Amino acid sequence: MDLNPERRLAIVKRLDFVSAPFIVLSAVSLVVGTELDDASDVAWMLRQFETVLSVLFTVEYAARLYLGGRKYAFSLFGVVDLLAGIPGLLILAGSSDLMALRLLRIFRLFALLKVGRYNTAAARLGRALRSVREEFALLGATAGTVLYLSAFGIHYFEHEAQPEEFATFGDCLWWAIVSLTTVGYGDAYPTTPGGKAFASLVLLLSLGIVAAPAGLIAAALTSQRSEREEP
Repeated sequence: MDLNPERRLAIVKRLDFVSAPFIVLSAVSLVVGTELDDASDVAWMLRQFETVLSVLFTVEYAARLYLGGRKYAFSLFGVVDLLAGIPGLLILAGSSDLMALRLLRIFRLFALLKVGRYNTAAARLGRALRSVREEFALLGATAGTVLYLSAFGIHYFEHEAQPEEFATFGDCLWWAIVSLTTVGYGDAYPTTPGGKAFASLVLLLSLGIVAAPAGLIAAALTSQRSEREEP
């Protein structure tokens, strides 16, 4: 069936209207499920209800994919809809692995992100993020390089002094991530003079790396708002 663009848009808007309450129900069911005993009758009924929701999200994705094609499939909301429908795809495929299905329920949380399609502010944020994607790619590469060097550096300075806290590259990478994000849990910290000096350098670098994304997003949003207000 060949649909003209106006008809496709009308169907998409109807899908938005119909799916909105199911997104809310999905969020509520995930919360209620944490309060129930898995062996109770209520929990069983809730699982059946969640199965229905997963299948509905899958059907919705299929409908949107038919209407939007490749452009929708590779868009932000296309990926979100796919992730939200993964449990339903497994159910339709006849999967009986209850543990796998339970773990994949986490993907249903992505359904909450679907709310963004009803908000013009979310659309403006999406345009802003796309406009600075190259800067974010460079920033991500820089952050990854700094994390890598930080992990090896702290291992060099602290491994012999603290063989348990900085035993492997993974332990050192955890310290680097915690330090670079300025969280500082305090479960591992340098004690040698060289380690402290190196950690100070890492913390100084982290201030710029953590602050840069906020500045990029703020500038991009300001640019989007200016373009919108221009006559």
